[in-house]
Amino acid sequence: MSLPEHHLRSVNLPEGWTPDSWRARPALQQPQYPDASALAGVQDELRALPPLVTSWEILSLKRQVAEAQEGRRFLLQGGDCAERFVECTPDVISNRLKVLLQMSLVLVHGLRLPVVRVGRFAGQYAKPRSADVETRDGATLPCYRGDIVNGPEFTTLARTPDPRLMVKAHARSAMTMNFVRSLIDGGFADLHHPEYWDLGWVQHSPLADEYHRIVAGIGDAVRFMETISGNEVHNLNRVDFYTSHEALLLPYEEAQTRQVPRQWGWFNLSTHFPWIGMRTAALDGAHVEYFRGIRNPIALKVGPSTTPEQLLRLVDALNPDDEPGRLTLIHRMGAGNIAARLPALLDAVKRDGRRALWVCDPMHGNTETSANGYKTRRFGNIRAELETAFELHAAAGTRLGGVHLELTGEDVTECTGGARDLTDADLERAYRSTVDPRLNYEQALELAMLVVRKRGIVARA
Repeated sequence: MSLPEHHLRSVNLPEGWTPDSWRARPALQQPQYPDASALAGVQDELRALPPLVTSWEILSLKRQVAEAQEGRRFLLQGGDCAERFVECTPDVISNRLKVLLQMSLVLVHGLRLPVVRVGRFAGQYAKPRSADVETRDGATLPCYRGDIVNGPEFTTLARTPDPRLMVKAHARSAMTMNFVRSLIDGGFADLHHPEYWDLGWVQHSPLADEYHRIVAGIGDAVRFMETISGNEVHNLNRVDFYTSHEALLLPYEEAQTRQVPRQWGWFNLSTHFPWIGMRTAALDGAHVEYFRGIRNPIALKVGPSTTPEQLLRLVDALNPDDEPGRLTLIHRMGAGNIAARLPALLDAVKRDGRRALWVCDPMHGNTETSANGYKTRRFGNIRAELETAFELHAAAGTRLGGVHLELTGEDVTECTGGARDLTDADLERAYRSTVDPRLNYEQALELAMLVVRKRGIVARA
């Protein structure tokens, strides 16, 4: 049962927390800015800019996540591994939105559930790295940490962290959100015309016929309902759409953490749905300290090295009052680890009686290097991890309520396998990612169809 708002107000104000209390904790994955005063000046500038999202949008998403926790919705979270400033263009943004809308259409049709649509964009400009520096030909420079921090070019100028890039990231995020909202409000997501979402380069996809059958079925259903009622069915011309990013760069997140009129507490108004990555999930670390104080729905990445005891302590720190919709746990184990590592975590959270939305990220645990030197992921491993996740949740008596994917609407060849059976040789043809490999449209749509089939099989078992 949901706690009433007045009760939450009395118990959810975290003791000793402020937007900058994270500074007293170890802060991993942060760049070393050469000029502290310049950094402080940029933070002041960010504080004066309009917020990117609103508190009522954030609270609306939290209610939808709470419904997903109860099995009444399914969460689809997807987008780029790391956004680039140069890709803040109408075509890239609309193609990315098309993919997520098409995937959600497949999920709604197959699962018979409303889908919570969360884009992994409009702020996904920072990336954690395994090393602080990179060495080439005897020269050592800071590693590339995403466009919000520095540039990918291997020069001293590009790799020196620049706080002014945070202002540029804020502007690009605002442009992306504005365009997405305009598309949706203008009828881009109208269920009367899902054929508008087609991407030209995939018209000959092996999945095209199956997708068009789904579109035709939904179109027939909409027309039938309108014929019976004699009126147009409302709310089919737009959808709710939310944004998310890994809240990695804490000076940026702190500067956009605000109080708002007629609401208690603090909100991160740079995104609806921030998450903590595996590399920054230490219980005594700066990121957990920052996250425990904001009212947004939040997510935590959970990997194969996470123990049940560690997970329960993190759950206690991040959602001490067991608030509905507050916490999502995104497991990313790898196809070879999930069967051995996930069941104990599911059992621990279930035995403790804690609310959480379980989501599978089948991407990050399955990264490897191809024979020709490309960082890639095999679609077969991605599929295997997702299929196993459904089976393990069913065996544990828990519910897999969503998927978290790195994908793009562009015609890339970064993950092998899938509908066209891409090989290592295909990687050279259209590999564009600067960080992690992404699913292309066909592979993403195939995975959505897999979710529908596998969930149905598990439900009937």
